[in-house]
Amino acid sequence: MLRTTAGGTPHAMRVLPKDIGVALVVLVALGLGLLLRLQTEGRSTTFQAAEAPFSITYPAWWGALEPEEGTLLSVEDPLAASTFKTTLTVEQRLLDPSDVPALQTLVDRRVEERATLTGYHFLDRGDATVDGAPAAVIEYAYVVQPIDQPGRAALPVVVHAREYIVVAGESTYYITLAAPEAEFADASARFDRMLQTVKVR
Repeated sequence: MLRTTAGGTPHAMRVLPKDIGVALVVLVALGLGLLLRLQTEGRSTTFQAAEAPFSITYPAWWGALEPEEGTLLSVEDPLAASTFKTTLTVEQRLLDPSDVPALQTLVDRRVEERATLTGYHFLDRGDATVDGAPAAVIEYAYVVQPIDQPGRAALPVVVHAREYIVVAGESTYYITLAAPEAEFADASARFDRMLQTVKVR
């Protein structure tokens, strides 16, 4: 028969200090993990184009992708939970100084280009400035199949993109963030911080 005291059972009294110790160890581990994450996420890398007055700062843990022709920068977030990783792409197109098209014309051309994407859907258009240069911002959605191999289960991913079309000097820059719809809000907030670091002149 177990005898009790006013303070509870003897068993509970013996286990209580151990429980406090385990809780403290867990809290310290969580604190160190959070500190490490903040340090990692706080690091950044600055990209400077070799032959253009363009620079942008992005998270240091983002990895480089193989750039296509006309692309200055292409990086992705390997920590994105989706099979489609959040990407940042910067393209440059040279303009004829004697015949610079209107910003709306550049927007219309870009919308026409993007319309070839699977499931393309135009969402919004607005005006902006990037490093003091006039810009237009468009948002659109499309569908990708990141894993397209027989026998591998992988659902298509809805991608939400926000793109800035910036006219600076004799160049047009297309700065594009594309993220899975479920992660777009967080990625978009990070994109805003990146845009504040852009230099186009």
